[in-house]
Amino acid sequence: MTERIRGLLAPVVTPFDASLKPDPERLLRHCRWLLSQGSGLAVFGTNSEANSLSVDERIALLDYLVEGGIPTQQMMPGTGCCAITDSIRLTARAVNNGVAGCLMLPPFYYKGVTDEGLYRNFATIIDAVGNARLRIYLYHIPPVAQVGISFELIERLLKSYPGTVAGIKDSSGDWSNTQGLVSRFAGSGFDVFAGSESFLLPNLRAGGVGCISATANVNPAAIHRLLRHWQTPEADGLQAGLDTVRAIFQKRPMIAALKRAIAHWSGDETWSRVRPPLVELGTEQAAALISELDAVRFEMPGLHN
Repeated sequence: MTERIRGLLAPVVTPFDASLKPDPERLLRHCRWLLSQGSGLAVFGTNSEANSLSVDERIALLDYLVEGGIPTQQMMPGTGCCAITDSIRLTARAVNNGVAGCLMLPPFYYKGVTDEGLYRNFATIIDAVGNARLRIYLYHIPPVAQVGISFELIERLLKSYPGTVAGIKDSSGDWSNTQGLVSRFAGSGFDVFAGSESFLLPNLRAGGVGCISATANVNPAAIHRLLRHWQTPEADGLQAGLDTVRAIFQKRPMIAALKRAIAHWSGDETWSRVRPPLVELGTEQAAALISELDAVRFEMPGLHN
């Protein structure tokens, strides 16, 4: 765990069977495909429907992936829950499995909580896990969680837990916030991931380390190509191509759209299933999505072969 995880990670979508139980074998195949396309694995992220999964389900899936040979140094599972005991249990299991890091939401049910309360949450988890190999990546997603991670909170956590608090995923959608995180903290070894590939090139140019993005589930090779070539003359063109694909998915319910694309290109309709309260794309929505992707010659080569 001396080498930090960087580059591209996908918040891996979770397949469900007809009884709405997680399908570990399909998840394993998708993780293997993502790795083959240059993406790491942020399992149990927002687009994994993680907050629709129980702690037991997440632990079982994580164990299955590890036993299936998925390299743990390429994994950053989401382990932040509303209940601090759940966060401790998930985080401890992930660290014991040898993952590169844990992506940690703040407890998000209560709104208007103070930095002091959030500090106590993260500090309690770190102290309870009590493992020097723990690397926490804070997850800032105020459009969804409504509870954010302030610069002042980061500063305090870095002073108390240097090395353990390793970085952040910024899904604020506000480039000025991502830029501020890089300029204020990256110099001290704090790794900043953009929450979308739309900000990948500016983040890399500013000193960030990559992105953790929903559409890495479907477009990983193209995103990884920009990571390899971001310092070349073709970088801006590559970024524009990523933005085109991202826009097609982003104007629809993201998780349902990602799963529809995977179902279409894999020929496996099971992938279109989401767990309530989410719903799948309707017939017309699905047809429009595939039509727009075909128009830009979108492909998912080698998917689940």
